[in-house]
Amino acid sequence: MASDKRTAGGPKRLVILTGYRVAARVVAHFKECKELMAKLKEGDKAPDFKLLADNGKVVSLKDFRDKKVILYFYPKDDTPGCTVQACEHRDLKAKISRRGAVVLGISKDSIESHKKFKKKYSLNFPLLSDPDLEVHKAYGAYGKKMLYGKVLKGIIRSSFVIDEKGKIIAGGQVRAKGNATKNMGAVSG
Repeated sequence: MASDKRTAGGPKRLVILTGYRVAARVVAHFKECKELMAKLKEGDKAPDFKLLADNGKVVSLKDFRDKKVILYFYPKDDTPGCTVQACEHRDLKAKISRRGAVVLGISKDSIESHKKFKKKYSLNFPLLSDPDLEVHKAYGAYGKKMLYGKVLKGIIRSSFVIDEKGKIIAGGQVRAKGNATKNMGAVSG
């Protein structure tokens, strides 16, 4: 053993213990997220909602009972990841529509913010405002998440594909890039 107290259990040991504690928190966080997302699983009835859309109309999940619905939750209008996710859904909207489905994007942003975002990127589907996060919470899209190595409470990027009877076909936490393609696959399958 070295005679330097720092190497014999001082700061280096602290770093190892701190690293272990962080790793333990990360594992606990992912278990918690998995449990949260597991609340809604394939075959479950999708929670109904009524939210204001960017066009000023109230939209309810029940409005689409004769169609499949791609419902995706995103953190903030006009941010890099959210823009990628929205534009991919925009670009695949015609194919999604041919498969008998509609796309609905939900964030806590205001209607004014949604209007600007929709216009800037020529988005061709409704953006719904959930300022109180009620719908986010009902779908498990709000809670503890890992961001830049820290556990924070916030919006969890998630999407759900819901069938014509209001049952969840697919859903959970997602990455922005490629989300629309996976959603379209779930609509087709």
